[in-house]
Amino acid sequence: MPILRQIDIGSQYYAVEEDEILARIARRKRQLADRLLILGHHYQQDNVYRFADLSGDSLKLSREAAAIQDREFLVFCGVHFMAEAADILAADNQKVLLPHLDAGCPMADMSTRSAIAAAWEELRRATGLADADITPVTYVNSSAEVKAFVGEHGGSVCTSSNANKVLKWALDQGRLVFFFPDQHLGRNASWMLEVPDKRVILWRRGEPFGGNDAVRLKQARVVLWDGYCEVHMRIFPEHVSYWRATAPEAKIIVHPECRNEIVRAADLSGSTEGIIKAVSGAEKGSQWVIGTEINLVRRLASEHPDKSIRSLTPGCLCPTMDVITPVNLLWILDNLAEGRVVNQIRVDAGTAFQAKKSLNRMLSI
Repeated sequence: MPILRQIDIGSQYYAVEEDEILARIARRKRQLADRLLILGHHYQQDNVYRFADLSGDSLKLSREAAAIQDREFLVFCGVHFMAEAADILAADNQKVLLPHLDAGCPMADMSTRSAIAAAWEELRRATGLADADITPVTYVNSSAEVKAFVGEHGGSVCTSSNANKVLKWALDQGRLVFFFPDQHLGRNASWMLEVPDKRVILWRRGEPFGGNDAVRLKQARVVLWDGYCEVHMRIFPEHVSYWRATAPEAKIIVHPECRNEIVRAADLSGSTEGIIKAVSGAEKGSQWVIGTEINLVRRLASEHPDKSIRSLTPGCLCPTMDVITPVNLLWILDNLAEGRVVNQIRVDAGTAFQAKKSLNRMLSI
């Protein structure tokens, strides 16, 4: 698929006061109402998120948008892999647009199709296993091309909410599971399923056989690609220890993209939707310390003033998600109103067909 580059949208946008930008977005949204659906991921900044017609995590948004087929333009305020998933699931008449093309995901970029394919062949040689004996699982935070590789090889996508369920399915399929790109989600799911630590092996990118010998690989049940979320890697055990001492009554809940020692030390772990559900359903006066992206934590604190909600560490801002600002959203809507489609995300038909296999397989598990 071609690499798209963000164009300079010009000083006529950046010179405008934010209140005027927000008012103009609202007017454009009313003007385009019958043709437009704005999707907002939980990690978006508030002045973008406020305009979302649908909000949620990445796959939830893509699936809900695909069910509303009378809207021609799906503006995805998220990151690139999310817009790809929306395009895969969207109807033929729908166009998916990303307000800023630099809104990517470093974790997704850590696993390319070519790198995964090369590692797959090395893994087969080292273990002596046939294709059918290895089941690939990719986190939804991956490119359409990686999802297509998984679809071609009989594997499944997973999300942070169903990783345990999908990994259990994959373990039942054959001798070995190859899980990518997030090592921590894979390790946490393996731990939850009580896969022995010694049988969960890390595959280090760029090293022959992932930095392992054949004996270790033959003993493995789960091989983890060494990708990670740079946001959740900013959370350390010391943060948990600090809050245990500072607010001993608080429940600590963290995202499963955190390191395994963080998940073990916390009271609960869950996806963005899981965190929202846990906090929203908690009793008044309850105390929560949340280990995930700061925009979500701040929004929960604002929405639930009857509870004490704080961030495990305030440094958890996703910089690529934060690339999308109200200015970028207005620019997209102005172009649509003037008959121009910009920043359209397209997945070619062959890739989309195979990627959809892996998504549908997840839905069937």
